[in-house]
Parts: sequence; C-alpha cells; structure tokens
Amino acid sequence: MLKLILSQLFLIVLLTINTEAATVDTAVTYSASMKKNIKAIVILPEGYKNGKTYPVVYLLHGAGGRYDSWVKAVPGLKGYVDQYNIIVVCPDGNVTSWYVDSPIDPEWKYETYVATELVNYIDKNYKTLKDRKGRAITGLSMGGHGGLSLSFKHQDIFGAGGSMSGGVDITPFPANWDIAKRLGAYTENVEVWKQNSVVNMVDKLTPKSLALIIDCGKDDFFYAVNMKLHEELLYQNIPHDFTIRPGGHTWDYWRNAIGYQMLYFHDFFSRP
Repeated sequence: MLKLILSQLFLIVLLTINTEAATVDTAVTYSASMKKNIKAIVILPEGYKNGKTYPVVYLLHGAGGRYDSWVKAVPGLKGYVDQYNIIVVCPDGNVTSWYVDSPIDPEWKYETYVATELVNYIDKNYKTLKDRKGRAITGLSMGGHGGLSLSFKHQDIFGAGGSMSGGVDITPFPANWDIAKRLGAYTENVEVWKQNSVVNMVDKLTPKSLALIIDCGKDDFFYAVNMKLHEELLYQNIPHDFTIRPGGHTWDYWRNAIGYQMLYFHDFFSRP
C-alpha cells in the first residue's frame, strides 16, 4: 500500500514538473493596409507578468495553413517558450499570401502586415524587447520563404531570420500554391517572380548583417532550391547555419527542426 501511495505521489510530482506553464493568447490585430482584422497566436512564457521584457520569434505557417497551425501540430512550442524565456507570435498568412505585398491585388499586403503592422501591435501590447536584437522570424515552406524574405528586406526590424523547408526560389513552380494569384502569371511577370524569390535577394545582405539559420529535408521537393540558396550565400560570403537532414515536407520533419531553430535564436538573443 505504501509503495502504491509513493508511486502515485511520484507520478503527480512528475506531471507537475512536465506541465508547460506557457500561456496561449489569440490576438486580433487590425491591418490598416488591408482594412480588416487578422488573428495571431501569441505564446507567453511562465512568469510573463513579472515585469521583464522578452525577445520575440515570429513563426510563420505554410501554404494551406493558418495562424494556429503551429500550436496544433507542435504542442511542444510552449516548452520552448518557457525553456528559452521568449514570446512566440504566429501570424495568419491567409492560406497562400506568400507573405508578400501583391503587385496585382491591393487587398493582399502581408509583407506590410507582418513586418510592420503586427510587429508594432505586439510591441505596443506585450512586454517585448523593442529592437532588432530582440526579434527573429522563421517559418515552414511558404513561411520559410516569408521568414527569409521579410528578414532580408527588413533588417531594421529583424536581427535574425530562418527557414524550414522553405520555398526560397518560387520560379520553378509557376503553377503551384496560388503564387500566380499574388504575382501574376509567371510567363508575363518573370522579373516580378525573380524579385520575389529569396535566392535573388542575397545582394541585400552584407556579412554578419543578419543571423541566418536554414534547413531542409533531403527528400523535400524544395531541397534543390535550398541548396541553390546555400551556394549563393557561400559565394557572397554571407555566414549562415545550413543543415540538411533526412526527411521530407512533413510535420515530423518540422517538429524536429523547430527545436534547432529555437536554440539558434536563443543564442542570438543572448549575444552581448
């Protein structure tokens, strides 16, 4: 009987230790550029109310996803928030925005929304480190494109950028994921497609201007374009962490990848 009681007490203690104390908010933000309300998930660490300010990782979903895709598929996100004492913000990219300001449809301005309007809202309403040294942005697939393109274009806002299985060159995929709805048909807008591909934005960087972490699965259909980006960064002498691991374009891969990315951003935030 005593052994049973002790084992039950041990189980209770173990469950208490493993309980994630991070809290999940759903923020409703207003986009003046698109004249509509947009939801975002905000994950706050344990002890958030203690008066401290926190760095923020903006975490973008892929094509077909939404603002709560990450928290539903990766419950362990809350553990990283507590472990590294950070805030994680998951914006809504309206399924297939590609996080761009569409040159053909003024109702799609998701670059402006994420990099300016949402960041301003989060800084105003949460206890954040209001500096590029306290902001990182990354994502999966379409969100990997967004994480790198937005950090490349807005180095005054983000000090670190990342990508997991990112669509870092969209030109080989002219008929996929509604890209043509955002940028126009590829055959008629070749230069626009090139300008909106991360692989062609490397000239916006200088060595060490941006902390970068990029990874992709060896069996991913974006593997070749990620290798192309890696080679271009090497050619331009841009330091970056680049990892190829076994795996495809799957949540199993991203559940693994996010841990490495969060550690990388924690190290970035910890720099003097």
